[in-house]
Amino acid sequence: MHGARSVPAAPASAAPITRPLAGIGLLVLSLFTLSCLDGSGKWVMAAGVPLLVLSWVRYAVHLVLVLALMVPRRGWGVVRSVGPRDQILRGAAMLCATLMFFTTLRYLPQAQATAINFLAPLIVLASAPWVLREPPRLSRWVAAGVAFAGVLIVIRPGGGLPFIGVVSGLLTAFCFAAQYVLTRRVARDDPYTSLVWSGAVGTVALTLALPLTLPPALPVLRELDVWTWLALLSTGVSGALGHLLQIAAYRNAPASTLAPFTYLQIISATTVGWLMWGHFPDALTWLGIAVICTSGIAIGMIEWRRSRAAGRA
Repeated sequence: MHGARSVPAAPASAAPITRPLAGIGLLVLSLFTLSCLDGSGKWVMAAGVPLLVLSWVRYAVHLVLVLALMVPRRGWGVVRSVGPRDQILRGAAMLCATLMFFTTLRYLPQAQATAINFLAPLIVLASAPWVLREPPRLSRWVAAGVAFAGVLIVIRPGGGLPFIGVVSGLLTAFCFAAQYVLTRRVARDDPYTSLVWSGAVGTVALTLALPLTLPPALPVLRELDVWTWLALLSTGVSGALGHLLQIAAYRNAPASTLAPFTYLQIISATTVGWLMWGHFPDALTWLGIAVICTSGIAIGMIEWRRSRAAGRA
């Protein structure tokens, strides 16, 4: 899911860091892959596929693919979690973020929807004194405020963007923020274990809803052409592949090195949105995107320097 929701499943357990350039390349590739997932989801919803059916396919294919790749290499032990409760909560937050973001994509262009998601890590930093029990820092609150001003430039209240799309975009950012917080709590698990659980939680929840969601969708599914079916199935493939690439990226480079490059997702999202829909942000939208990205990169550099100083101390 995508969008700026790009956070490694459990970076704390990554292997020794040795190849930063490889990490950056893998991260950029993962961001483009996840933007393709978002574009495919928008495409199949435009073809009439209901949100819950799309999300079920996205999670079910993700789970099958990850298990098929991981179990032969690591055995069924890869599914065992040290903290299953936290994994369930993280998976639920990820599912809510997916549902909210697909809803946002139904109403907003992909670039604008992705830009709003960049609020998520800043929400985490701003709320850290309460949710992470970290010391309050004025720099984090200023960065979050500046980023929110950037979001206001992007969505421009009264500027014509659908209200429901804007609200669901903001809710998506909060869901991703919750996912990021819970990602810290499952850091004791192997990243691949978190990847399996995130797919499993969504698959189980959406499978339970299938008796209600599938029958009304059958007439639409019968009418889909082969390309739309391939796009639908590709959502699970690109979701799993994107997160596998992210895990590989964080195994090769530290989070502090990769953090600024996550904002390149706005480029991949804009490219996919332009190629598929002809949507290209106007100058004012680009200004808002620049404000959001600058705020995120600046606070990232401040946090990096602060952690280095603490380490030396």
